[in-house]
Amino acid sequence: MSAELASINGVIGDAAAAVIPATDDGLLRGDGAFEVVRLYAGFPFAMDEHFARLGASAANLRLPYDEVALKAEVKAILAALGNSDGCLRIVITRGGNRILLTEPLPDRGTAVRLATIAYQSTIVLDGIKSLSYAGNMLAGRLAVEKGADEALLVTPEGMVLEAPTATFFWVEGGSVFTPPLADRILESITRRYIFQITGAVEKSTLLVDLLENADEAFLASTTREIQAVNGIDQREFPANGAVTADLAGRLSELVGSALPTDAA
Repeated sequence: MSAELASINGVIGDAAAAVIPATDDGLLRGDGAFEVVRLYAGFPFAMDEHFARLGASAANLRLPYDEVALKAEVKAILAALGNSDGCLRIVITRGGNRILLTEPLPDRGTAVRLATIAYQSTIVLDGIKSLSYAGNMLAGRLAVEKGADEALLVTPEGMVLEAPTATFFWVEGGSVFTPPLADRILESITRRYIFQITGAVEKSTLLVDLLENADEAFLASTTREIQAVNGIDQREFPANGAVTADLAGRLSELVGSALPTDAA
């Protein structure tokens, strides 16, 4: 990606020099909403879905913002960015700031090792992609301290939820499973597309002890697409499992079909 850009309420400049008021409760209290959009040669994938989820998050937070202005600012920063791969981060803060940041795509490798981390969701934030992400980020750091790459969030009762920034899937007997939204996980946009390409992903509450029965596992998110899981705690999984590889290829094809020819 070329130099990272920022747009603060429509003013575009160098991301490293961008500023917001220190009194903004988005900074002081994590009070705001955000989305991260994948860019393929400068083209945003699933932009409408990201706008819709941002709107729902903001409505649930009782967070007003100018949607028309935001969409115009997204268009302007993408035009300034050009044909680069990467991500666009959209942030709406309680202080009334609309922040757009272009970022390089994270380098996560082909497979990831997870460590289970005890985590309890906050009911009032269910279904909201909010800036209150300290718990998620700490879970990831705790997993790294255990020698893993990322966390797998598990309730104190042992119910598997998701990764801090990705949906968790597992394969058992050739069938693909993922926890239901009723277990209070985020409704991932990539999750929806995986449902589409599989026809019917079976949703099932999973207790962590039953991971022993899984044949494969993978994470799915906007920035990862599909990433194989090669281990969870002491349990090993194939980094190139047949079902995971097939789904990864099919998701890549679906994304490509939705992009302009020069971006696909």
